Amino acid sequence: MNYWLVKSEPHKYSWQKFNEDGRTFWDGVRNFQARNNLREMKPGDLVLFYHSNEGKEVVGIAKVVKEAYQDPTTEDKNWVVVDLAPVETLNHPVTLEQIKSDERLQDIGLVRQGRLSVMALKPEEFDRIIEMGS
Repeated sequence: MNYWLVKSEPHKYSWQKFNEDGRTFWDGVRNFQARNNLREMKPGDLVLFYHSNEGKEVVGIAKVVKEAYQDPTTEDKNWVVVDLAPVETLNHPVTLEQIKSDERLQDIGLVRQGRLSVMALKPEEFDRIIEMGS
């Protein structure tokens, strides 16, 4: 199993809306590195859901339920989506400030590549954020 983090601006697509929907395809990715990460996702992989711009915090856990396929919002074959489903809301959102101040998370992509919208996480990074959100 692999671990990931995806970002969404809450005014565009919030964790609450995601839970109401129950499942969504993750579209709008127009960065090649983020796209490549989507292509690597497999059903069952776990994904942290991060509110960017407003809040700047990890708010929940999702899982990949369908691997990469053509993004239905564009005819450009370069772009793909995956289907995600919500799993669990964190008891306590984990803020970017908390992540940056944790010695065990100094190398996390969220800190090193702040603008990347879909990133891989090491198992220990995923576990630490879950621990912080318990």
